[in-house]
Amino acid sequence: MKFSVKQGAITGQKTACLVLGIFEGQGNKDLSGQVDQITDGAYMRAVHSGEFSARQGQTLLLHCPAESPAERILCVGLGKESRFTLALLRRTGSELASFLAARHITRFTLSLASMVVKKTGLVGSVQSLTEGILLADYRYDRYKSDDPAQGPVLLERATLLVASRGELGAVKGAIDAAEAICRGVCFARDLVNAPGNLKSPEYLARQAVSMAEKNRIRARLLDRRELERQGFGALLGVAQGSERPPYLIVLEYQGGGSTQKPVALVGKGVVFDAGGISLKPAEKMDEMKMDMGGAAAVLGTMLAVAQLGLPLNLVAVIPAVENMPSGTAIRPGDILTSLSGKTIEVLNTDAEGRLILADVLTYVERFEPRVVIDLATLTGACIIALGNQAAAVLGNHDGLIRQLLKAGERSGERLWQLPLWADYAAQVKSDFADVKNTGGRPAGTITAAAFLQKFADDYTWAHLDIAGMAWQDSSKAGQPKGGTGFGVRILVEYLRRLNGEKK
Repeated sequence: MKFSVKQGAITGQKTACLVLGIFEGQGNKDLSGQVDQITDGAYMRAVHSGEFSARQGQTLLLHCPAESPAERILCVGLGKESRFTLALLRRTGSELASFLAARHITRFTLSLASMVVKKTGLVGSVQSLTEGILLADYRYDRYKSDDPAQGPVLLERATLLVASRGELGAVKGAIDAAEAICRGVCFARDLVNAPGNLKSPEYLARQAVSMAEKNRIRARLLDRRELERQGFGALLGVAQGSERPPYLIVLEYQGGGSTQKPVALVGKGVVFDAGGISLKPAEKMDEMKMDMGGAAAVLGTMLAVAQLGLPLNLVAVIPAVENMPSGTAIRPGDILTSLSGKTIEVLNTDAEGRLILADVLTYVERFEPRVVIDLATLTGACIIALGNQAAAVLGNHDGLIRQLLKAGERSGERLWQLPLWADYAAQVKSDFADVKNTGGRPAGTITAAAFLQKFADDYTWAHLDIAGMAWQDSSKAGQPKGGTGFGVRILVEYLRRLNGEKK
């Protein structure tokens, strides 16, 4: 999909569809009058009949008279202006894109002046709106038959209309930023949606290397032999049940000075999780191809950061494994020796994500990072606690957590902080090893983080449990079923603010 920007008034626009945002209340008299004039009175008739009141999410599609340059006008209800937020604007973009595609309207012109969040201003509004439109246009159709009659309609071009020429440069910059971020999100979605028979640990590693080479990111892969040599006992323990060998993916983006300490991102990369000997139920096991959602988010973030050209240093480390039951798989009761030297009693082989992260959280210390953030589809308990509305954030530094919470609000990817009090660490104490890999059902998300903290307490660290957010169970406006790419936008927002850049 292509975006362009032009300056002009809404009257006289030659377009298949002119899209306008309308707020509830009496503040729209000038805009309403122009729309009513263009549509030869049809707009006010719809208002007076109660067909359109501009409440949030409401739409009114009007066909213009033959002499009008615009073929149609789509009025989009924005609700009360005082309650309009970037999250609502992003959703508005997604919903209008889906609305137009469903009616085979693939080209449209949108008036930006009618869709600005006052507290944020034009640039932030444009980025959020563009993100919403682009992400609604995403499809994973690699395995679909090439039949135009059956396939979804994709949008072709959006022209964004600004009121003055002085706004052109800022709007184009905001569109460029949104496109870079959405390329990262869509890359992450593609990785999550790829089926298990394609997505081996090696496949994920090769996709990471290919992306890195195209974007001037340094890439290294550690294979099984090297992992054994260095002592990644927890990671290798998870991987030993699968015929497909593990890899450790290490990416380094050098956008800052040579002396600048990097931010380290860690993503859980279990390409398929059958649960190992502690086998998962058959129902929805097909969705366990998404258990590398944290890895996908980290890779998507690296792509977006490189294309944005952010002046900072960034390291991404991803353990790529498959968790399968077999004669060589680890057993409940086995004890593994991690890279840190700490021993881990494995009580449940389906609590494997924290095992591979334990080794990687030890490994990233060699980069002397200023902060470490890990993302993982780690616990079903997180879905019980927060549903599919927010990811959990925990860590050892309140300042970092506050920054991530704010980034979540601004990006539309919400987080909720859970406590990580010392009391919870008692639940992962083992009778036979230094630590055990599950603390039981109570506070499952928190005790998983308490386990990770044993390997991450020597630096500033935050953990994002994205189990409820990495996968969409069913299609809805703006988001098809499958991988969401959750985590890319929040990380990019955090990194841009960390670097002093403002939207």
